[in-house]
Amino acid sequence: MKFCVLGSGSKGNATYLESGETSILIDAGMSGVELEKRLSAIGVELSAIDAILVTHEHNDHVQGVGVLSRRAKIPVYANPATFSGASKTVKKLFSYNEFETGTPFYCRDLEIHPFSISHDTEDPVGYRISDGSVSLGYCTDTGKVSKLMLHRLASCQALVLESNHDIEMLLNGAYPPYLKQRIRSSQGHLDNVEAATFLQDLAHEKLQHVVLAHLSEENNHPEIALNGAVEALHNNPLCKDTAVRVSVANQGCVGELVSLSGR
Repeated sequence: MKFCVLGSGSKGNATYLESGETSILIDAGMSGVELEKRLSAIGVELSAIDAILVTHEHNDHVQGVGVLSRRAKIPVYANPATFSGASKTVKKLFSYNEFETGTPFYCRDLEIHPFSISHDTEDPVGYRISDGSVSLGYCTDTGKVSKLMLHRLASCQALVLESNHDIEMLLNGAYPPYLKQRIRSSQGHLDNVEAATFLQDLAHEKLQHVVLAHLSEENNHPEIALNGAVEALHNNPLCKDTAVRVSVANQGCVGELVSLSGR
C-alpha cells in the first residue's frame, strides 16, 4: 500500500491511496485542475483513480468531487446524508454509491470501513482502509475522540490524524469569538494536545507512519504539532524501540508518497 496527502487544511483536503490494482482519493477539496496537478507530481494520472471517498460535505473536502467524477468517470462513495449536504457543490456525478456509516464495504482490492466522527456536518466519517496486508486509518475534522474511533483505528500501520491548532494561539489569535468557540467545540477540531493523546493511545509496535493533518495556518506551527506527536510516541512503551515516522501535511504542496510494508 502507498499513500500521499496531496494537501490538508481549510483551503482544501485530498489524500491519494493505492494498493494492488486499486487507486482512490479520500476527499477532493480543491479545484479539478489543482488536484490533477498534484496527482501528476507523484506520477499518477487522473484516469487511474477508481473511486473518491468523501468524509463530509464541507467545501474544503468536496470542491473538486463533481468535476473529477464527471471528467474522468470516477464513482463517488459517501453516506446518504453527506450526498444530500454536498449536492449543491458536487452537482451531477458520474456515479454515486451510498454506504451506511459503520458498515464495511469493498472497493475493488480495498476493504473500506467508515466510522462516525464528531464534526458540525450531517454524518461525518473517518475511514479504516485495508488491503488484507496493511491498513491505513484516516481521521480528521473531529472535535472529540471516542471509544469507537480508538477501536476502529487500532492496529493500523499508518494513520492520518488531525492536529488542528495550538490552544493558546487560538485563544490569543484574531479569530472572532464565535469561530474560536466552534473550533474548540466537540464538533470542531482537535488541538495539538488532544491529537497527541489520541496518537499515544493508538500507537503500537507495528505502526510505521503518522501524518499530522489539517493544521491551521493561523493557529498552529508544524513544529509544535510534530514535537507533541513525537513525545506521545516516546511515552507509549510499545513504540520506544520502533522507528515510527511522523510527518506534517502541508496546505500548499504535495506530501511524501509513503510506502507501507506488511511486516
